[in-house]
Amino acid sequence: MPKVEYHIYVVELSKKVYTENRRFREANPQFNGVLECLYVGMTSKTPKERFQQHKTGALSKRGYNLSSSIVKKYGSYLRPSLYNHINPLSSREKALQMEKQLALELRRKRYAVWYN
Repeated sequence: MPKVEYHIYVVELSKKVYTENRRFREANPQFNGVLECLYVGMTSKTPKERFQQHKTGALSKRGYNLSSSIVKKYGSYLRPSLYNHINPLSSREKALQMEKQLALELRRKRYAVWYN
């Protein structure tokens, strides 16, 4: 069985997410409107495949929604310059840790960021 690799990805969101989504706004009190709104995620697929799942509202074989409503509604495109240096990761645990670490690092830089 081939070894699974995990990837961190970043999606640029429309700035409308900040004005229209209260939870997003409350999660980003540091945001000053200058930089972009972003979504940081983790996947065992390629970032491009995962972004397509978000945008199409893909369902799992068991019928679970695989897309983030924020990315589905506000996602514009992938930002590989913010994540290519990280990938690939060898375990789900490392990927989950890196997802959070990157999201908090981008918030410190004054981006508005959503992650799970």
